[in-house]
Amino acid sequence: LRIVAAQVERLEADIDALNAALSPLRSFVLPGGSPAAAALHVARTVARRAERLMVELSRRPGEKVSGEAVKYMNRLSDLLFVAARAANDNGAGDVLWVPGANR
Repeated sequence: LRIVAAQVERLEADIDALNAALSPLRSFVLPGGSPAAAALHVARTVARRAERLMVELSRRPGEKVSGEAVKYMNRLSDLLFVAARAANDNGAGDVLWVPGANR
């Protein structure tokens, strides 16, 4: 299987569509909120971990990892983040980081 640019572009279009209904971020978003949003945040961390492993693998001699595949994983994790915000009542239910208050 090969990841092609059109697949990355589809993720970007989905991100833009979901993001259109969200208010701009003014703070870091902590994982949590609704059960669906929390699950999407977990999926996002798994996608980020996979992306880091793909980059590490691509640096090994003899290993071939396409740039489009790495881009896809990056955009997938971004999509999962935006989907988590959408699942949190379009951002109204986001758990925001407040310095010193989230301990």
